[in-house]
Amino acid sequence: MQLFYNSNISENDTSFSFDKEESRHIVKVLRKKSGDSLHITNGIGWLFIAKLTIADVKHCSVEIISKTFKEKRNYNLHLAVAPTKMNDRYEWFLEKATEIGINTITPIICDHSERKVVKIERLEKIIQSAMKQSLQCYLPKLNPPIAYKSFIAQHFSEQKFIAHCEETDKKSLKSQLKSDEDYLILIGPEGDFSVKEIAQALQANFFPVTLGETRLRTETAAIAACHSVAFIND
Repeated sequence: MQLFYNSNISENDTSFSFDKEESRHIVKVLRKKSGDSLHITNGIGWLFIAKLTIADVKHCSVEIISKTFKEKRNYNLHLAVAPTKMNDRYEWFLEKATEIGINTITPIICDHSERKVVKIERLEKIIQSAMKQSLQCYLPKLNPPIAYKSFIAQHFSEQKFIAHCEETDKKSLKSQLKSDEDYLILIGPEGDFSVKEIAQALQANFFPVTLGETRLRTETAAIAACHSVAFIND
């Protein structure tokens, strides 16, 4: 099944038209013709089955045949992850986390961050592509980058964890997770969180955790945390 994404389609629509870029993809790349079926999601839970009524490289239109609302998973996961030095590693994390299951991602700029500029538009396209590839109907939210201190000063109602590498008293993340809950997990940059940042997180009632005995890259740690949450809720 080929899944299309468009945020502008609603559950009340009976027909819909694609923009020029998407229309060209439908006709030129996928070679769809009038009468063919398309599956479309708006990223907020709706799955539409539509029939292609106009197949033109500049303008494709569909008639909505049926619609189904997909319930959300039984948990919400928010990962706040420092941008990696190499962009492709962060993009890989976003792709895999979307496939596994995540709700919100926030890039946090930390004391040891080597990258402080994030191209949100490109990252959003990575997330959209991963959502479509994994046939999901909920698009994860990507927040703009924010300074670490400003981020943890906010109020959060989730279970709150900070994964770091300092030799302090920590529990494994898996042992602390409760199923059917909401989670917020902090993952630091390549140089880890600073001692000051760890102290700030503890003061903000984040629980310190470890993701295993080996030292993980930022993107690997984020995926390990994401999978742990998905596993405990399976």
